Amino acid sequence: MKIEENISLKPYNTFGIDVKARFFVEITSLLQLQKVLDLKAYPERFILGGGSNLLLTKDIETLVLYINLKGINVIEETSEHVIVKAMAGENWHGLVLWCLDQGFGGLENLSLIPGNVGTAPIQNIGAYGVELKDVFERCTAMEVATGELIEFDSEACQFGYRDSIFKNKQKGKYIITSVNFRLTKSNHLLNTAYGAIETELKQKEVVYPTIQDISKAVITIRRSKLPDPNEIGNSGSFFKNPVVGKKVVQRIQKDFPEVPFYEVDGEKYKIPAGWLIEKCGFKGKRFGDAGVHEKQALVLVNHGEASGEEILALAMSIQNEVKKQFKIEIQPEVNIIK
Repeated sequence: MKIEENISLKPYNTFGIDVKARFFVEITSLLQLQKVLDLKAYPERFILGGGSNLLLTKDIETLVLYINLKGINVIEETSEHVIVKAMAGENWHGLVLWCLDQGFGGLENLSLIPGNVGTAPIQNIGAYGVELKDVFERCTAMEVATGELIEFDSEACQFGYRDSIFKNKQKGKYIITSVNFRLTKSNHLLNTAYGAIETELKQKEVVYPTIQDISKAVITIRRSKLPDPNEIGNSGSFFKNPVVGKKVVQRIQKDFPEVPFYEVDGEKYKIPAGWLIEKCGFKGKRFGDAGVHEKQALVLVNHGEASGEEILALAMSIQNEVKKQFKIEIQPEVNIIK
């Protein structure tokens, strides 16, 4: 086990923010993780996964634990279902592709989401009508205080919209080491009604889509709207879509009859934050090297050398303008380290 000093975290966050870790260690085994947590010289730690849902605005003075646990295995199987266990350091899209290669269904709508497996339950990642909780069986996490491994089922995780117990009540108390997914082997439940999936399938002349067809459609849609972090720094969707009451939707419709909204339940509706931001005039705008993506206003980007503070300042300006114009508060989806 080697603890390095003054390591740039630019390669470890998809925004490409160049801040430093005072101390840094790569974790490749559970035993190593337990030993690091037992080190008295480093009582405070910063847990780093894929760095895809993260905005760093300053150097990290504590010990950074880069979780790079690897492995994907089938641990249970019936004629209809399979339980796949993936370690926390596995790339999320890599897991999706692995499952598709095996013919396992359930993750196809979550194709091309950046990040690693271990951070997926924290955020309850979701896209195109599917959330992680829909395929989640359980996860194993190491308690930071004791080094003990504890299992959490779906109920214990208290999943919400881009939320879980690991993001609020138990934030910083556990390190997710692996996640188990319950997937289908046949008679897959296909979800094509959300977003532009059906349109994309029609354009490809796919009448009876497979899980592979849906994944390809999702990848095409995402690539047409969202920037590749390898080409321009970003963290995907920066803000959550606000959930509002019916009266709020009706109020906005008076000035903007075309406002898009999606029913959450009989009383609540989701308005796309990207639409609100675009109406406020931010889409495609650049402020130094911090900017808003030209194709999707929900995505903030680093054009090269933007600092975390500059991107945060832009995010706050967007929040203020949306609140001023629409009387709606939009909240960041990313984890901001101030």
